[in-house]
Amino acid sequence: MPQRSLHAAAVLLLLILKEQPSSPAPVNGSKWTYIGPDGEKSWSKKYPSCGGLLQSPIDLHSDILQYDASLVPLEFQGYNVSANEQFTLTNNGHSVKMNLPPGMHIQGLQSRYSATQLHLHWGDQNDPHGSEHTVGGEHFAAEVSGAARLAVGGLAPFHLASVQLHIVHYNSDLYPDVKTASNKSEGLAVLAVLIEMGSFNPSYDKIFSHLQDVKYKGQEVVIPGFNVEELLPERPNEYYRYKGSLTTPPCHPTVLWTVFRNPVQISQEQLLDLETALYCTQVDDPSPREMVKNFRQVQKFDERLVYVSFRQGEEMLFNFQSFPLPFKVQDLTSTGLSLGIVLWVVLAGVLGICIVLAVSIWLFKRRKSVPTVNLELELTYFSDFEDVESRLS
Repeated sequence: MPQRSLHAAAVLLLLILKEQPSSPAPVNGSKWTYIGPDGEKSWSKKYPSCGGLLQSPIDLHSDILQYDASLVPLEFQGYNVSANEQFTLTNNGHSVKMNLPPGMHIQGLQSRYSATQLHLHWGDQNDPHGSEHTVGGEHFAAEVSGAARLAVGGLAPFHLASVQLHIVHYNSDLYPDVKTASNKSEGLAVLAVLIEMGSFNPSYDKIFSHLQDVKYKGQEVVIPGFNVEELLPERPNEYYRYKGSLTTPPCHPTVLWTVFRNPVQISQEQLLDLETALYCTQVDDPSPREMVKNFRQVQKFDERLVYVSFRQGEEMLFNFQSFPLPFKVQDLTSTGLSLGIVLWVVLAGVLGICIVLAVSIWLFKRRKSVPTVNLELELTYFSDFEDVESRLS
């Protein structure tokens, strides 16, 4: 009898549980945001890696930089996509994402890394500094063009950063797709482009001109192909390299980061479009939320090193972009001259100019004083001559 009672109770409990409504599984895994209850501070509760080691983004400061001569220029294969082909632009609720064809890949790393997508991070109208990586404590303290400023050893000239572009690749030599590679060793490689406010950028406008078509979460649009390499900065052979993580959940520490040293520019109008066009919520959501400040804060660096493909100190103490010289120091150092030689040449030139100016001023004063003396002599001469003539008469 007791056994039958227990069996009946168990059956009854199962029936009760079966009738209880179940919560729908969130789309794309657990819900997360950048602010609020599900914001960055809570990520590690659902995604343990977000509170672990090797996290990104980081601050790139001179104490952790080390030159590595083995860092060769990267080659970007298949980046020039014909306009006859198409990209899919999507609002995924966290950013605007553009899918990339697997034929796009990077050469110059230990394995072949094939492209999968690119996306952007930005701030808002009140605080437009939305890049994830910082340099010397600034949102690309050498990031998005400035007046004369002391340079942090080896860092780029001072800029005020606004946006950061990430181009995500996966190790296609070892793994069949990005989903498989995302939590595997050496699984991902991300190119990070720091973007400043400046002149209009027609290449970036090939993305920005379609933002209104993906205004709300879940919306997507097909856009013509273009040369994605045009989104990269000048001198892409100058970059920072370190091992880190995804900057969004699940924050897997499987990313080989390449952060380009030099920024690209977009106009103020283009930046404003990005800051105001998109929403994190769906079109019918009664409480729409603007897609702004979608960047993660800088993480602890855990005593790692960041390797750089350029020699530290190649910049002068001042930003020569705003200094009226007919050359830049980095142009000279890139030809093989050492920084010491360049400094001596510049100092010698400045000293020479000072000497020439001093001599010119001295000569000018001397010329100005000589005619006065001659005039006095001539007047004295004529005065004496008249006196002698009067005496003779």
